[in-house]
Amino acid sequence: MSLRLLLRPAIFSPRTYSASSSTTRSFASQTSGTPVWDVFNSKTKHLQKDRAAQNVEESRKVDYIKDEVATRLCERLLDIKREFPNVLDLGANSCNIARALATPNPDPEAPSSPALSNRISNLTCIDTSKALLCRDADEPWNAEMNLTRSVIPDLESLPYEPNSFDLVLSSLSMHWINDLPSLLAQVNSILKPDSPFIAAMFGGDTLFELRTSLQLADLERRGGVTPHVSPLADVRDVGGLLNKAGFKMLTVDVEDIVVEYPDTFALMQDLQAMGENNAILHRELGPMSRDVLLANEAIYRELHKEEGSRGIPATFRLIFMIGWKEGQGQSQPLQRGSGEMNLKDLLGGGDLGNR
Repeated sequence: MSLRLLLRPAIFSPRTYSASSSTTRSFASQTSGTPVWDVFNSKTKHLQKDRAAQNVEESRKVDYIKDEVATRLCERLLDIKREFPNVLDLGANSCNIARALATPNPDPEAPSSPALSNRISNLTCIDTSKALLCRDADEPWNAEMNLTRSVIPDLESLPYEPNSFDLVLSSLSMHWINDLPSLLAQVNSILKPDSPFIAAMFGGDTLFELRTSLQLADLERRGGVTPHVSPLADVRDVGGLLNKAGFKMLTVDVEDIVVEYPDTFALMQDLQAMGENNAILHRELGPMSRDVLLANEAIYRELHKEEGSRGIPATFRLIFMIGWKEGQGQSQPLQRGSGEMNLKDLLGGGDLGNR
């Protein structure tokens, strides 16, 4: 089993300045509003997804991370006891969430529990790649729900009216978004009042092993460091962004999935087959040199291979988030200072000398 994922350096377009020929200088000025820098090339990412989906057999083989994350995300719906007439899957990839929703017995504590798709009347799956989105359109699980696939030009601009959906889900697509605050604000807008947004994205230390080994390999063979793994959102950033977008009753947690690969070449091959390879603007074109790849393999094994294991570990850090659009009758947190129990009493008293 192997993987291909977040190989993309963090390079921003340089700001350009201009000077007139007169004695006074004219500098470029920042436009009003929040500045946004495009890090990722959305057209490149679209093409990468299309190419990955064209090899259907290989594409399905490398869906193990996306399928596992979709399953874990859908399990969070077990705690929400309500029906969802209209649901949106934002950045559906190959409809991994839909497949997880159609799986019978989703509750491990109730072996005979019905599929979560029974609680959903209409599921709309959107993505920019038709090839990937429709890859499994003929699979039997499609008949388990009323499923609509829709190709949109850009995930950062949602073509839906406010208050359209009872639930918005997203699994492993938002790490490619340039303007995440804007997207979260749009998600909040298209949700109906008192409706949840549940999502999972790569974050933080995802592929930190590959990041460090590639940096050292570059330094050794090229005399400098070229970033190969993009910056990812931290769990603290996600909570702040959800709050800024207007979501209430936030829940943000982190889970790690560690996958063992035979070597770094298998890891990077799977990342490419998943359509998760480099899509940075102004990135270095062409493959990495053979010298850097061989040095990376040796350094990776030296730094990260565990004793007694045959392969090498690769860590995927997942940030799961739940936020609710504000609505009437929604539960509210207690006012600060309204508690009736002293924390000192709850912890067994404050007299440390008698403990």
